[in-house]
Amino acid sequence: MTEPTDLPALEQALSGLTARISSLRQARAAYPADPGPTLDAALVELDTARDLLRGAIGELGKSRRRPAGPGGRDGANRELKLLRTLYRAMPVPVIVLDASGNVRRVNAEASRLLGSPDGYLTGRAFPLLVDVSRRAAFRSHLTAVLHTGETAAFPTRLAHQGRAHNVQLVLTQLRMAGEPQEMIAAVALPVEARTPEPGRAVEQDATPDEPQLLAGARRQELLSQLTRLLLDEESLSQPVALIRSGRLLAAHTADWVIADVVREGVARRSLVLGPTNQPVSRLIRTLERLSPAAAPLISHVLERGTGVVHEMVEDDSLLGALPDGVPVLQAARAGSVLSVPIGAGEETAGVLTLLRLRERPSFGLADLALMEDAGAHIGLALRAQRTFQDRSQAADTLQTGVLPRTLPEIPGYDTAAAYHTGAGPRAIGGEFYDVFRVKDGWGFALGGVVGQGEEAASVTALVRGGLRTLSVWEDDPAEVVARLNDALVVQDTGMFVMVAAGFVTPGRRGGRVRLASAGNHPPAVLKADGEVGYTSGGGMPLGIETGAKFPVEEVALAIGDTLVLYSDGLAGSRGRSGQAELAYGEGRLTEVLARCAGQPATSVVKAVEDDHLAFSGGQVLDETTVLALRRAR
Repeated sequence: MTEPTDLPALEQALSGLTARISSLRQARAAYPADPGPTLDAALVELDTARDLLRGAIGELGKSRRRPAGPGGRDGANRELKLLRTLYRAMPVPVIVLDASGNVRRVNAEASRLLGSPDGYLTGRAFPLLVDVSRRAAFRSHLTAVLHTGETAAFPTRLAHQGRAHNVQLVLTQLRMAGEPQEMIAAVALPVEARTPEPGRAVEQDATPDEPQLLAGARRQELLSQLTRLLLDEESLSQPVALIRSGRLLAAHTADWVIADVVREGVARRSLVLGPTNQPVSRLIRTLERLSPAAAPLISHVLERGTGVVHEMVEDDSLLGALPDGVPVLQAARAGSVLSVPIGAGEETAGVLTLLRLRERPSFGLADLALMEDAGAHIGLALRAQRTFQDRSQAADTLQTGVLPRTLPEIPGYDTAAAYHTGAGPRAIGGEFYDVFRVKDGWGFALGGVVGQGEEAASVTALVRGGLRTLSVWEDDPAEVVARLNDALVVQDTGMFVMVAAGFVTPGRRGGRVRLASAGNHPPAVLKADGEVGYTSGGGMPLGIETGAKFPVEEVALAIGDTLVLYSDGLAGSRGRSGQAELAYGEGRLTEVLARCAGQPATSVVKAVEDDHLAFSGGQVLDETTVLALRRAR
C-alpha cells in the first residue's frame, strides 16, 4: 500500500480503515465458527494501520521541518494536533517504543486493551507486559527490526493489571525527525476476543456471542456436576470428596490441581494432580512433599480468605520452589494460575490451586468466580464429611453397648447371629441381640426399640444391660422381662421395646428352652427333618404399663433342631414384585428355613441374609437382626 502523503489523505484512509474494522467485527460475531478469513483480513488491516502510522509520522516530520512564515507556526501546531488526534483515534491498539523497548506513547485502544491509562504505561519496559515464556522471542524480534528495518509480525501474549490477551503483534521501524533515536511502532490485534468499539467500554459494548454463552454454560454444568458429586452418599461417608473434586476439575478446567487442607491449624498438602498425558509422576511426588507455607500465593489466600487469578504468570515464585531451587510454576510449565479458599463464610478450611499450561487459554475472572463457588461447595462437603465421621464414631461406640463383639460358646449348642443397619447414611439402630450367662445356664435375647438415633440406642443399651443384670438372680425369663418393663415405665423414656428372651440349661434332658415374649415376632423352630413351626409369642411391648404380665412357654429342642429369633425389621421389610410392594413375612422365612434342615446355625443365618438381600433387590433398606440357636448334641 502507498503511504498517504498529506493530512486529508490520512484522514480519508483512517475513516476507511475504521469502517472496514467495524465490518470485520460484525463478520466475526456473525460467523464465530469460521474465524480464519476474518483473522486473515484483520492482519491485512494491521499492515494498513502500519502504513497509516508511517504516513502520520512523515507528516509530523514535515511539519517540524517546515519554516514558520506568517501563520506558519499556528498551521504547524494545528497539523501536530490533528496528527495526535489521528494517532489516538486509531481503531487498533498502537504502542510507540524506543530502541530500548520502553513505552513512549500509547493510543486509546492500547490503553483499553491493557487496562491502564497512557500516563501509567509511558516509560515502562514493554517486555514486562509480555508473557514470561515469550519475552526472549519478543526481544529478538525487536532487535531484528531495529537492525534490518524490516517489519516483523508474530503471535504473543500481553498481560497487565490482571488482564491477559493473545495478540498478533506487528513491529515496524519509525524514523521521526527531531528524535535522537529510532522508534518502533507496535500494533496489536487481540485474536481471542472482540476489540471494543472506539470510545466504548467493554462492559457497555460487549454482547455475549455464541462461544461466550457456550463457555458460560460449560462453567455452570461443571459446577452442577461438582455439586452432584459432593452430595453423593459415599462422598459423605468416605474421605473421597477432595480427590473426586480434584479429578473432575483436572478433567474439565485445569492441567494441575493442588489442594491444601488446614488440619489442627496448619495447612497440609492433601492432593496433587498433574497432566495425564505427560511424564510428571516424579514432579507430582515432589510437590506432594512441599509445605504450603512456602508458597506466597497460598499463604495470601489463607490469610485474606479471597481468591486470586493471575491470567499470565509474571512471578515464578508464587508457589515457591522445588528442593533444587527451580520455581514450581516453571517446573509445571504454568502459564496461568488461580487460587481460591476452600470453605464458606469466615471459615477457611484450605486452599484450592489450579494451573493451566502456557499453551492453554488463560484463567479469567469468570473462572475465578466459578472456582470460588467450587471452593465453598468443597468446604461444605468436607465439613459434612467430618460431621458424618464423628457421628459414625459415636454410632460405633453406642453400637458396642447394644451388640456383643462375639457370641460365647454354649456347651452342646451352636449359635450364630447377623445384624444390618440398612442402607442410607449411617443411622444408630434400635435393634439388638445378645447371648449371656444366667443363674443356672445361658440366656439369649433379641428385640428392638421403636425408633432410631442416639436416644433409641441408649434405651436399647439399657434393656440389654437390664436383661443381663436381672438374669443373675432370676431363673424365669418372664419374671426378668416383667421387672425390666416396670423399670422402663418408671424411667418414662417414651419409647416401647419389643423383646423375645429365653433361658437354656445345657445338659438338661430333652433340650428344654424357656421363652418369654414381649410383643416381638414369635421365634421359628426348624426341625432336623425340615419341618418349620412357630412358638406362641404374644405379649405387649415393654414400657407401656406397670405390672404387665408376659407369656412364657417351654420349647423342646431335639438334636439338630434350631430356634430362630428375628426382628420386626426382617419380617416387615418391603420388596417389590412387579408394581405391588410385599412384606418379607413369616411365609417367605418358612420357605428359606425349610431348605436349611440339618445345617449349622451359621448356614441358617447366612441363608436368611442372602434371601432377604435378593428379596430387597440387592439393597437392604431396613435394620434387620437374626439369631439362631441349634442343639448340636
